[in-house]
Amino acid sequence: MSISQSAAKEHIEQLQRLQKKDPEFYQYLQEHGKDLLTFDDEGIDDDVDVDMEDAETQLDDETHEHDIAEEEEKQSKNIVTNAMVDSWCNSIREDGKLSAVHSLMKAFRTACHYGDDTGDSSAKFTVMSSSVFNKIMLFTLSELDRILRKLLKLPASGGKKETINELMSTKQWKSYNHLVKSYLGNALHVLNQMTDTKMISFTLRRLQYSSVLLAPFPSLLRKFIKVALHFWGTGGGALPVVSFLFLRDLCVRLGSDCLDECFRGIYKAYVLNCHFVNAVKLQHIQFLANCVIELIRVDLPTAYQHAFVFIRQLAMLLRDALNMKTKEAFRKVYEWKFMNCLELWTGAICAYSSEADFQPLAYPLTQIISGVARLVPTARYFPLRLRCVRMLNRIAASTGTFIPVSMLLLDMLEMKELNRPPTGGIGKAVDLRATLKASKPILKTRAFQEACVISVVEELAEHLAQWSYSVAFFELSFIPAVRLRSFCKSTKVERFRKEMRHLIRRIEANTEFTNKRRASVTFLPNDHAATSFLEDEKKMGTSPLSQHVLTLRQRAQQRNDSMMESSVLVGEKSAVFGSKLDQIPASDEEDDIRNEDGASAFSSSWLPGGDSWAKPDEKEEKKKKKKKKKKIKQEEGVGEDEDIVEDLVLSSDEDGCLSDTGEDDNEEQLGTTTRQQSKKQKPKNFSKKNSKKRKRAS
Repeated sequence: MSISQSAAKEHIEQLQRLQKKDPEFYQYLQEHGKDLLTFDDEGIDDDVDVDMEDAETQLDDETHEHDIAEEEEKQSKNIVTNAMVDSWCNSIREDGKLSAVHSLMKAFRTACHYGDDTGDSSAKFTVMSSSVFNKIMLFTLSELDRILRKLLKLPASGGKKETINELMSTKQWKSYNHLVKSYLGNALHVLNQMTDTKMISFTLRRLQYSSVLLAPFPSLLRKFIKVALHFWGTGGGALPVVSFLFLRDLCVRLGSDCLDECFRGIYKAYVLNCHFVNAVKLQHIQFLANCVIELIRVDLPTAYQHAFVFIRQLAMLLRDALNMKTKEAFRKVYEWKFMNCLELWTGAICAYSSEADFQPLAYPLTQIISGVARLVPTARYFPLRLRCVRMLNRIAASTGTFIPVSMLLLDMLEMKELNRPPTGGIGKAVDLRATLKASKPILKTRAFQEACVISVVEELAEHLAQWSYSVAFFELSFIPAVRLRSFCKSTKVERFRKEMRHLIRRIEANTEFTNKRRASVTFLPNDHAATSFLEDEKKMGTSPLSQHVLTLRQRAQQRNDSMMESSVLVGEKSAVFGSKLDQIPASDEEDDIRNEDGASAFSSSWLPGGDSWAKPDEKEEKKKKKKKKKKIKQEEGVGEDEDIVEDLVLSSDEDGCLSDTGEDDNEEQLGTTTRQQSKKQKPKNFSKKNSKKRKRAS
């Protein structure tokens, strides 16, 4: 029963009691105020109900408006403004207030997790603009390391793992370790969201100063190593250098906590990035190899254990290929991944040949390289064999040991592919550094023959020049000189004869140079004094072969530069990481420069959780991939159109060579280019045949 109905009943009962108590007054009311006694309770109930409904709807509207006002008030309290950030920053700089640090850390967490669908209602701040985000990130990354070190009473920079271990038992650590973990964890989260290389580079560069604080958090440490390895292998610009310096700093400061993981991770990342090589990617792969070699320097005994395991894996692959002798086993050895690993360990042994930890690895690596060079002794693998000989010469020069490579080179000269005149036309210039296996059409070109013969001359001269000051040079060079004279007689190519005769003259001049001094010595060949023979001349580099090798190196450098778009230093001198280091601040005194870099990095409208940059990056990457494919096709093309037509018309091995090229991964692009060009040229050939038939018919 409603409130209005109960009130009406009470009113009726009051009138009934009035009739009993005072009947005369009640009769008077009936005569003069009949309207007052005729009481319609149904009408009253309806009116009351309508009034109550209106009141309830009005109350609902008021409460709804009140709730909206409260929500707007709460939302306004959760918005982070530039004024709030400026006040926190000023309080921290001037007074070092801990409350401002806590507020800044909460805002930093909100900035790093902005856009995440976490539904965290307990967050103090939830809304911010891109300008506020940039200001929070820039100040936190630039200043928080100094603030945390001051709170924890640590040195202003640097530090070792032992310092942190001692700190973990103090009151300061128990009071402020949550700030350290929050800073590092949130920074790691936003690193995974970033897409701009400048922003990532600045963030990693600033986190490098706090790398020692990762020691108490092994799970965070593993995640940081994984992220840094990813940026090192795939990043562009200065990002690979910044990522590597971050990893190296971790290894130096934390030692055994991350050495094993960093060594394994960086080697795996290197292998993943060297599956394919061309003239463009050669520079990047060389840079990655130099980074691995530089990281090995941090702890040579630990690196030796990992290097031994990795070199043993290469030896097992070669053993399987020698025993099984199947295409799949050969392919595992004769691929870019395997060869680049050999190049990596060759560079490592050459860099640390004087260290006792790495000297024992030279012999097994030399055996593996020699076995790879002799695995498939065919002309199509001349580029691979020359690559192996180059590695053996580097090991011999750095370790001072004799490695017999002359037979590997002289056997190449006796193969018919280098003795007979070319039948495939002139062809395009061949870059042997970016080739492992030559296709049959390229094998018949004059350009390939010249590249192989010139490379044989250069590597044989390098080998002999290493021992041009030896007391046994006459015996060492006798057989190579005889076989070179035999090649001069057998070859029908005049320019090859000139190259060989010039090398033979230098060998004979060097023999006279050593025999004159050898005639006056009194020590025996097995005497230790033989090691000091022509020692002064060796330091000055006055032997005929040494001077000849210098001219050959200059010619090879000019040839390599002409094949590449930009001249770059590759090899031993590129261990300084090239011009990318110029983009990295050298010392802590360059705060202004770093602040400018940070301001330029955090100057966009990007926010975490948004994919506004993802689509343009994908489009740019697709364009870059298309451009790279065009360049690769141009660099690895068989030759000019005239030579290709000649090969397709006259060569009987066309179908076989095209089918062979389809089998190997290294020749997929060569095969597609020759097929496309052959399809374009076929209508011309058919038109010529048809015209001949018409002439005969006429």
